Amino acid sequence: MEQFYQVLTWIGVFAYWLLIAAVTVRVVFKRRVVGVSLAWMMIIYIVPIGGVIAYLLFGELNLGKKRAERAREMFLPFGNWFKQLNDCPGHQPQQMSLVAKPISDLCENRLGIPGLIGNDLSLQSSPQEILRSLVADINQAQHSIHLEFYIWNPGGLADEVGVALIQASKRGVKIRLLLDSAGSMRFFQSHWPKLMRGAGIELVEALAVSPFRMFFRRLDLRLHRKIVVIDDHIAYTGSMNLVDPAFFKINAGVGQWVDVMVRISGPTVSVLNCIQAWDWEVETGKRFLPPLPSCSFDTAHKDTVQVIPSGPGMPDDIIHQVLLLSIYQAQRSVVITTPYFVPSEHLLHAMKGAAERGVEVHVVIPRKNDSVMVEWASRSFFSDLLESGVHIHRFHGGLLHTKSVVIDESHCLIGTVNLDMRSLWLNFEVTMAVDNIVFTQELSQLQQSYIADSDKVNKEQWSKRSMKNKLVERFFYMFSPLL
Repeated sequence: MEQFYQVLTWIGVFAYWLLIAAVTVRVVFKRRVVGVSLAWMMIIYIVPIGGVIAYLLFGELNLGKKRAERAREMFLPFGNWFKQLNDCPGHQPQQMSLVAKPISDLCENRLGIPGLIGNDLSLQSSPQEILRSLVADINQAQHSIHLEFYIWNPGGLADEVGVALIQASKRGVKIRLLLDSAGSMRFFQSHWPKLMRGAGIELVEALAVSPFRMFFRRLDLRLHRKIVVIDDHIAYTGSMNLVDPAFFKINAGVGQWVDVMVRISGPTVSVLNCIQAWDWEVETGKRFLPPLPSCSFDTAHKDTVQVIPSGPGMPDDIIHQVLLLSIYQAQRSVVITTPYFVPSEHLLHAMKGAAERGVEVHVVIPRKNDSVMVEWASRSFFSDLLESGVHIHRFHGGLLHTKSVVIDESHCLIGTVNLDMRSLWLNFEVTMAVDNIVFTQELSQLQQSYIADSDKVNKEQWSKRSMKNKLVERFFYMFSPLL
């Protein structure tokens, strides 16, 4: 009997080794960032069985069979729609600046989406201004409102938006609302879904979370975009979820969330509308290709706006590429604001290289973060950045949630993208590359107000932090490719 148990033990050990070897081979043969592969291999070896299960659930970009098939079938019709933008009066590549043209060429070649002129942009930087502007535009809507958000949290001015949508639907406006299942969990548990559906609003829960689905789709894949399109004429996008900060995570100990949105009119509205239609079809299977931009917009606005979506089914790391290109093009300054700062190796080198060639590089992040892991992982990059001359500012006026990059105070990136692996490689995101000096300088002034409300990290003082803090930073640094 003892010999039998010995044989059984050896069989178990061999089976476990075979499982580890098979998963390791799978990790190695997946083409991805080397740091991500190493982080997963460390988890698989350190955590018996659990590491393998974690990899099978979260290690690969699995959109789910039905959604993946649907996305493949959508490539041709949506690709043809984007191609028709080349015939739009707003597509004038000969008028693009030397910084806008490379970004537009990259996005057109990889995404099929060209940069367009003729847009009017308005930066909104307070939650009251954003939500009241949104309510006012909803109240003026005539035929359609399309929305998608990662988080809708009931309470305060967010409820006024809900009331405005219900009233709009009752007067005949067609409304489609797409909300991420995990991010908007409180919303779906509230009375609002029943009220909205009862008023005729099409409300869809995107990427639904349930134990059963974990075997068919990666559960931490999230719809992180924020888009509103009203009457195919006005659009909003930016960093703010549909929340009133005075009623959102008030006990998290990080202060109120600080955000921006951009209100847009012009041909870019149609592009954002098409991205929302893409997400709607991936989730529901229903196609609503929007109308192409009209010819009636003001072509006196010669500055370029390039819309850049990313996520499963779209070209890999396209926003990451645009971000690197923008930093490499910088001549004088780069100012970055982001709530979650866990840069890739390439991004880290780009920022250090820019500082070392004389470009003034500033990174503004929250002093307190709602993610402990991200906060410690972020700190692990400070020493390298400070040594290269990068200026790091820790904002103490709340949780700074604005995602923006201003280059040379002349052009910028603004949208939903955090500077971490999750945003750059995993989630459904959208950002805009804006070549408009007036808008960019307004955004730059806002960034400077953030810096004025921040503590600058001192290189000498930072080097004297405790050994305990250094060890914790290094621990979370090992997992940074997965955060």
